[in-house]
Amino acid sequence: MSWTAPLVITGASSGIGRALALELAAGGATLHLQGRDAERLARVASEVAAAGGSATRHVADLTDDDAVDALIAALSAGEAGVAALVHSAGMVRLGSLEASDVTVLDDHYRLNLRAPYRLTRGLLPQLRRARGQVVFVNSGAGLRANAHWGAYAASKFGLRALADSLRQEVAGDGVRVTTVYPGRTATPMQRSVHEQEGRSYDPTAYVRPEDVARQVATLLSLQPPSTVTELTIVPG
Repeated sequence: MSWTAPLVITGASSGIGRALALELAAGGATLHLQGRDAERLARVASEVAAAGGSATRHVADLTDDDAVDALIAALSAGEAGVAALVHSAGMVRLGSLEASDVTVLDDHYRLNLRAPYRLTRGLLPQLRRARGQVVFVNSGAGLRANAHWGAYAASKFGLRALADSLRQEVAGDGVRVTTVYPGRTATPMQRSVHEQEGRSYDPTAYVRPEDVARQVATLLSLQPPSTVTELTIVPG
């Protein structure tokens, strides 16, 4: 599969975002990669180039309004525009409601929900012109909340609502919106989750990020009017 119009991937320096960048690069994609860590993002951009794609790096903290505004401006400056936006950035911090300060909820909200809201809103004119796609990488926690996952799940339930609402709002413009619900996936975030849970971590027990990336790449390749509204991927 090949992609000619630019695609934006947030959280591209590791995990599912990195895996998707490399999957798309094999098809010669033109990518805009966002991440907070300049060094890791540079490594991914080099991997993308080696795989046959091209990448523009955007080092930005999505919880910083000025940084998001600058990112939107940079992505809006090119003549090619943006044809697809994949929200892969996210964070998780476990804890019971009783033991967690409200700032924990605020942190999840800012990165997992507010940032996708602001970035999508800022790029929507380009996505409409391109009759493009928006992909929200959610979580199994966006469908089901368990103990100690309240703040994270609340942000992901909200992200699901945002995607469902947006899908109806832009369907008439030819913009397609997909939510992907990966189950536990073998990423650095999953390693952190296990540390928080006090459990040993075996990455072979979980979904491979490359498998999630391959599925997302496939849905991005669908031609209008075909669309996948929701996709769930879980360990077998």
